[in-house]
Amino acid sequence: MNEIKKHIPNALTCGNLICGLFGILNVFTDDLIQASIFIGIALICDWLDGFIARLLHVSSPIGKELDSLADMVTFGVLPAFMMLKLIEGSCTTGTCTVGLGGFYKPYISLVLAVFSALRLAKFNVDTRQSHSFIGVPTPANAMVVASLPAIMLFHPEFSKYIIQFNVLVIYSILMSYLLVAELPLFALKFKNFGWADNQIKYIFLILSVILLIMLKFVAIPVIILLYILLSVAQNLLGNSK
Repeated sequence: MNEIKKHIPNALTCGNLICGLFGILNVFTDDLIQASIFIGIALICDWLDGFIARLLHVSSPIGKELDSLADMVTFGVLPAFMMLKLIEGSCTTGTCTVGLGGFYKPYISLVLAVFSALRLAKFNVDTRQSHSFIGVPTPANAMVVASLPAIMLFHPEFSKYIIQFNVLVIYSILMSYLLVAELPLFALKFKNFGWADNQIKYIFLILSVILLIMLKFVAIPVIILLYILLSVAQNLLGNSK
């Protein structure tokens, strides 16, 4: 039984990886909605593998490395290719290429994969990130990218503001920077459930639920922005004290 238990978290991590692989296949067939669904399933697997590893006391160094490799595929490579397709779809005549040998602008989205790799490598060796984050976690970027096809399908009235060539290119560059920025962000980990020690987390969770009820899929990019802004506010208030 113990032999079986220790493999459960790694099996879930492999489930995360499989979701990433199938999601990439869906991008190649232009089915971005299905790719978004695979990211959603992978997010559940990614949360469960760590939770169960801690619950069963079967955490291991190989599990940590496997988790990063799976995240690289699902939350790094897959979102980058999804963004590539979205930018291509937003191109108008002449906007996708530029001088310097006809550089293809949508390839800018691939920096998301490169900086996701840097983010994950940095996380594995940075001892400051045991109870909080330095830089935006890769799943947060994946959530935003996964929400975009759903917004296009279920909230087309918002698409004209989001699915624009310049907006998507700027997002790809800005998020790539935020993935590796020296920006302290709180993690949703609770040592206790008291209000005083977790005030910012409870505020974030309450506002997130309200936003999801009101805006549905449109809420996801707003929630990630809220997460960053609340973290910045927490840092500023902490420094002022």
